[in-house]
Amino acid sequence: MARKRKRKIREKTGDQEAEMPMTPMIDVVFQLLIFFIVTLRPIDVIGHLDVFRPAPDPEARPEEQIEDMVRITVLKNHRFMLNQMRTRLDVMEQNLRKIASRSSRQTILIQCAEASSHYSLVAVLDLCAKVGLVNLSVVTLPPARGSS
Repeated sequence: MARKRKRKIREKTGDQEAEMPMTPMIDVVFQLLIFFIVTLRPIDVIGHLDVFRPAPDPEARPEEQIEDMVRITVLKNHRFMLNQMRTRLDVMEQNLRKIASRSSRQTILIQCAEASSHYSLVAVLDLCAKVGLVNLSVVTLPPARGSS
């Protein structure tokens, strides 16, 4: 009923309700949004982090010196090399057991020739797991020169 009364009053007085065009306002809002997105420079949070490393414990024993990296090369036709010396899997197992008894964190680099079989690589990985070596890296040997 109140609406009808207002409508009648408007009709009598000739007043019209003021309408605002929305399209220009929406355009301005989008232009401001684009401006802020383009000019925004993200803050480098990592660059402003204060990191304090703890001081070494004077009572702690120095860690055992880890030997140089052990290199196992897997060649084609189920051939293997341990530190540049040809070997068989059973002999390699004995040598890896000795290495693992000194340090199970010893780094082992397994280099595979492109022509080597997956079976040979898996055999070496199983052997390392069997003796308890866990710090393993596997890489592919670059092809020999002149074998393009």
